[in-house]
Amino acid sequence: MRIAVPNKGRLHEPTIELLERAGLHVVDGADRKLYADTVDPDVTLLFARAADIPEYVSDGAADVGITGLDQVREAEPGNVIELLDLEFGRCRLVLAAPRDGTIESVDDLEGGTVATEFPNVARTYFETTGVSPDIVEVTGATELTPHVDMADAIIDITSTGTTLKVNNLAIIDEVLSSSVHLIARDDVLDDPKVEQTETAFQSVLSADGKRYLMMNAPQDRLDEVRDVIPGLGGPTVMDIADENGGEKVAVHAVVDESDVFETITEVKEQGASGILVTEIERLVE
Repeated sequence: MRIAVPNKGRLHEPTIELLERAGLHVVDGADRKLYADTVDPDVTLLFARAADIPEYVSDGAADVGITGLDQVREAEPGNVIELLDLEFGRCRLVLAAPRDGTIESVDDLEGGTVATEFPNVARTYFETTGVSPDIVEVTGATELTPHVDMADAIIDITSTGTTLKVNNLAIIDEVLSSSVHLIARDDVLDDPKVEQTETAFQSVLSADGKRYLMMNAPQDRLDEVRDVIPGLGGPTVMDIADENGGEKVAVHAVVDESDVFETITEVKEQGASGILVTEIERLVE
């Protein structure tokens, strides 16, 4: 199985980190290489531009891919399925126009002109609004086009909105909320290796923000300890070798990182000791 991944830019490093956390360690993945092996002999990586990855998957150059949802929707590959939101690389495609101009709503663009690097996404958006502007495809510096009389408004990517503000543009509407997704061609969905890859990535996502909590708790306060542990499906309780004749049990639980501080305080009040908190690399639910 071949996975197409971004070869550079802001999505490259987080993607490689995700692969590593999922157990697909990259072997000899030097810069400027087109391909790289992983520790799984059945899985290789294809490095490509993020914008090209949907087409590579669609055409069979790769079986699955990792790229932004905005790139998938722009490419419109009919045989590619969005498998999993990988929850990084978040951004928005927005409709924006000059702050001091006459465009204040989508309806004001009827008969106008919109510049964008995402013409297919733009057409889909305007079909849903019932407004029909001319769409001009540009390849860069989209935010400048309203100021040089090339367009009345733009559809462009923003993360913080800073670039729009610098260029005196105001957001009129959100066109698409995007993040990095795992995608696959529809004819490989039943491939066990594709399913394993999706499960591995999901296990990494499930582990984010979770901690593994272990402690020794008094047997006679076990119900009280259970009540204060916000675990997944309740804590695991095990007998331990205890010189005091089984007066304590081992309690293990997965808890949200945000709950750890308060949980430790509460279980200590119930007599828990030997409390250990560790990170979780992967969690298969």
